Amino acid sequence: MRLTYIPARFNASGHHKTAKNRTSNLLFNILAFLLITVGLALIGVGFTEMSAPISILKSEQISLDPVNLFEYSLRTTLRMFIALVFSLIFSLLYATIAAKNSYAEEILVPLLDILQSVPILGYISFTVTGFLLLFPNSIMGAECAAIFAIFTSQAWNLTFSFYQSLKTVPKELIEASSIFKMSKWQRFWRVELPFGIPSLVGNIVVSMSGGWFFVVAAEVISVGNNKISLPGIGSYISLALEHENIPSIVYALMAMILIIIIYDQLILRTLVAWSDKFHYENTGSSNAPKSWVLTLFNQSILINKLFLPIIYFFRLIVYFPLFNYSSDTKNPEQNQEFVNYHYNRTSKYLWYFALFVIFALASYYLFNFLQNQIKLSELLEVLQLVLITMLRVFMLVIIASIIWIPIGIYIGLHPKLAAVMQPITQFLAAFPANLLFPLAVIGISKYDLNPNIWLSPLMIVGAQWYILFNVITGSSSFPTELREASKNFNIKGLLWWRKVMLPGIAPYFITGAITASGGAWNASIVAEVVSWGDKKIVLKGIGSYITQMTIEADFHRIVLGIGVMSLCIALINHFFWQPLYNYSAKKYKF
Repeated sequence: MRLTYIPARFNASGHHKTAKNRTSNLLFNILAFLLITVGLALIGVGFTEMSAPISILKSEQISLDPVNLFEYSLRTTLRMFIALVFSLIFSLLYATIAAKNSYAEEILVPLLDILQSVPILGYISFTVTGFLLLFPNSIMGAECAAIFAIFTSQAWNLTFSFYQSLKTVPKELIEASSIFKMSKWQRFWRVELPFGIPSLVGNIVVSMSGGWFFVVAAEVISVGNNKISLPGIGSYISLALEHENIPSIVYALMAMILIIIIYDQLILRTLVAWSDKFHYENTGSSNAPKSWVLTLFNQSILINKLFLPIIYFFRLIVYFPLFNYSSDTKNPEQNQEFVNYHYNRTSKYLWYFALFVIFALASYYLFNFLQNQIKLSELLEVLQLVLITMLRVFMLVIIASIIWIPIGIYIGLHPKLAAVMQPITQFLAAFPANLLFPLAVIGISKYDLNPNIWLSPLMIVGAQWYILFNVITGSSSFPTELREASKNFNIKGLLWWRKVMLPGIAPYFITGAITASGGAWNASIVAEVVSWGDKKIVLKGIGSYITQMTIEADFHRIVLGIGVMSLCIALINHFFWQPLYNYSAKKYKF
């Protein structure tokens, strides 16, 4: 063997390399520390302003001065992320119970359909008073009302997404968890939740956009004679529309674009890149999404050490053998079967008894309400309004599906294109329909157009993106080995669409269609009543009815409108959407 002498310059090079690594690590630590520090400081400032006395809202009115947009942007973004945190907690709990308990599923899934269809004004009308009483001398009451309103635009989509993931966990993963003798608790944290993370993260993007869509209604709370305008971009846009101030609308749009770009780079893209490792497939993707923030945190030693206690605590929770019911009897399987039989029988009777009591009480109060407050002719009129809005919703969902399914599949199959399109689609999804009011009012008035046709698309402006994002998530989650197999068998054209791609994304598309349908129903309160200054155009439908009753603070007719609309949506979901979803989940499960 020949020994080679290493000159001193090579050692020096190695020294320089080490020094370079140390310098880069120091730079990573500093940048990561600055990001976290600035973020915590902004959150602290936001919470301080949220807890200020309520008298400030009367003394400090909303101003159209663009200088205030920085503060307004901070307040709006903080509300949206607080609502997102509560939405995630709600989704994990609600979807897990619905997916794991067949008795609960019978009521929780239809209830979720109803909840997502209730207009945001329906929640504000009944919750704002309670929150104001809870915090009588603080802005926090109005802040909680706004956060809850934004929560209602985010939670239902996330819950549906996670429920769909839990119902479509591959059998081989369940079998593997049984082989490794995982408890139900461990299986959830180590198998089911990781499997649902990509879809959950994808729908976080949609939910953030949905929050932007309704932020105007959330920050300008108007019920009867009470009107509260919270500092934020939503209230800024509302005031600009009221004063017909086009430059202020442009400023608000520029602020929205900047905010979306910032949190896309710092948070959303980081989540997407992190969630990519949870994709369930045997063949890895060659174009995995990347995030400079995630790279920064991974290479920062300081951040890794700071997060070590959180990681250890999470691992302790994950590996805790909770709900691991084992038996010490000689025949544990027989004993467990006996226990499960009696447990299920008892729980079944208790569950149906509780449902019967709730149904009886609801029917009693509804009957008294209709008998004393509402005439039969008015009930029939509301039913007619619901049917009109229902036809609009169905037509718009069909049109949106035809447009966005092929586009979403193409984007989902090309990760590089998806990375470019993500911030663009986020902004488009976040675009409030209110900003189209000037064009709608001016165009309809000038050219004497039919409002029933030209105002209807406003209902789908925000809801259509649920279809696009879910299709993108489904196509990007499509197993790589199946795509390669279709190429090897030379499956192309219409056959590829019918036998490969459309069946593969069917559960995701139906989830998006259900959410888009609910979003369109919800958006009817915005799209069926448009105004620009003193000009107002009212479209016949249940949305305009609820909006008018909310302005008049007629709670009886608000309940009537929301109740009839919710009943209609529940019936549609029960007899159409849910059977279609169950069929696709069983037939096209990987």
